Amino acid sequence: MLVAVAAALVSFTNFGGEGFEIYLNNKVVMQQYGESMNTVKSMRLNSNSANDQLTVKYHHCGKVSKNRIITIKDEKNKIVKEWHFDNVATPLAPMNCNVKEILNLGKKNETELKLYYASSELPNGRLLANIVVENNNVVINK
Repeated sequence: MLVAVAAALVSFTNFGGEGFEIYLNNKVVMQQYGESMNTVKSMRLNSNSANDQLTVKYHHCGKVSKNRIITIKDEKNKIVKEWHFDNVATPLAPMNCNVKEILNLGKKNETELKLYYASSELPNGRLLANIVVENNNVVINK
């Protein structure tokens, strides 16, 4: 019985495996670990979320990652925006992006963009999610 309880606890706990979490204003909107990372999910952003903050936390098996980059690519896989993040001393350091900047990358009424993560530990990068930008009528004040 003890083995069954231990197995159940391990199945619901992430002990430093690879995975990621995406937050919108500190609320988890997507979370994937292990084999589920092979399935790319979509999320929608629109002008209602223009003032929101998108945060990515990437798990590298409990290791601290270096040279972290969040990249947005268009439907032709062309890089349209990159955010570079300082090296930190702790794993799971948040990487923050303003939603308004992502919304302004869309060119049509509805555009699908791709959210990638890369680091020294994952130099080829990983597609985390597709982002559907709806009703792109937000303008960045420069």
